[in-house]
Amino acid sequence: MSLQDDVTAVKRCLDDLVRTVGRLEQNLALLRENESRPQPAGRADDLVTIPDTPYNSALWTDSDDEGLGVRDRRAP
Repeated sequence: MSLQDDVTAVKRCLDDLVRTVGRLEQNLALLRENESRPQPAGRADDLVTIPDTPYNSALWTDSDDEGLGVRDRRAP
């Protein structure tokens, strides 16, 4: 490679770097703009309260144990 080829390659890399930094600056400006906007809060209608009390055991009557099959039967 000649000195001229090296200079050309360095200029090309420098141009790519300038373009990349410009895009990064634009993305950063958009990110800062979006962060400054108030974010919508979650609505209370979307929340489900799960009680700490134990579930009624009648809910599980006649249920299958996942992966084990039906109670009181042998697995194949």
